[in-house]
Amino acid sequence: MSSPSISKSSNVVWHQAEITRKKREESNGHRSAVLWFTGLSGAGKSTLAHAVEERLHEMGAKTFVIDGDNVRHGLCGDLSFSDEDRVENIRRVGEVTRLFVEAGLITLTAFISPFRSDRAKVRALLAEGDFIEVYCRTPLEVCESRDVKGLYAKARAGDIPAFTGISSPYEEPENPEIIAETGTLELDECVDHVISYLREQCIIRHMDVQP
Repeated sequence: MSSPSISKSSNVVWHQAEITRKKREESNGHRSAVLWFTGLSGAGKSTLAHAVEERLHEMGAKTFVIDGDNVRHGLCGDLSFSDEDRVENIRRVGEVTRLFVEAGLITLTAFISPFRSDRAKVRALLAEGDFIEVYCRTPLEVCESRDVKGLYAKARAGDIPAFTGISSPYEEPENPEIIAETGTLELDECVDHVISYLREQCIIRHMDVQP
């Protein structure tokens, strides 16, 4: 892991750990990686991320889910939903995922992350193959019909400014590693699709569901 490229502090030195990522991966029995779930609000990002984590946990994998709503209670609690703060939100999460990859974890993130450039910046933080973009593809009308949080209704009424898909853009991934058809397929089918990809990439090659 290389030292961060941006720092306002001049008197800090990157300390290289003696226990390397490779050693942690060997101990865990799988490679580390970031599964970046992106899509509109209501597309099923969090639901799918947690379901994939549950399957991986049953296999004995070391995992952690970073949920978009959860980080705004702490790490990003000082940020709004302006375009500028959305960019900073993803930047912070990207740095956290980079640390988790070094820790040997399979890290799953569930964020709308509407801008391609922000997702590209996170990808650039990681080595090739470590960033797996999972596009939870669900039509806007399906997301609105779910509207479990009542957010779309508030956005349509003008009560929520800069709401993705309504008054703020969502830029679809152009070449995601995985497209999860969360608008039409059952949850288990989407989970199987993600797990199959992880096997194909030899991230969990020798792992299986524990009896």
